[in-house]
Amino acid sequence: MKEELKLVKIDYRYCDYLRRYDKKVSYNSGSKELRPFIGVLLYVENFKYFAPLSSPKIKHLKMKNNVDFLKIDNGKLGAINFNNMLPVLEQNIKLLDLNKVCENKEESKYQKMLKTQLYWLNRHNKSLFKHAKNLYDSYLNDKLPIKIKERCCNFSILEEKCLEYNKNK
Repeated sequence: MKEELKLVKIDYRYCDYLRRYDKKVSYNSGSKELRPFIGVLLYVENFKYFAPLSSPKIKHLKMKNNVDFLKIDNGKLGAINFNNMLPVLEQNIKLLDLNKVCENKEESKYQKMLKTQLYWLNRHNKSLFKHAKNLYDSYLNDKLPIKIKERCCNFSILEEKCLEYNKNK
């Protein structure tokens, strides 16, 4: 059976907590209601990981895929930043409702893009899980080039802090 991927929004307070232990955790103020910090939920080892998505940008078209970065539909639909993956538990995320009624044209356009991203992600989910696991294993086994390792979150410390944060909640 194929694992269906989901788009989720991450709790900004949780990100703020993790950032105390790893400065590479992306900033997520919680104030972007129209364009929240959205990612795809992947399973790596014993954790669910939130892998942040990036909206399409012109620069994505010219960038190359890498162990820590993957273009969605050759960059036309944005990218996945595997280097910024964060371990999460259910209470740290909220499933996005991609069928809600949109209030304006901009919101509707954004929701359509998210649906298109999700469709592409689900068509390629096996390779996404492999991509995430490959980066994770390479990071933990110290097999990444230094430039890539320096831009990755520290997965082992963040896993420990994820459990700590959620235990205290």
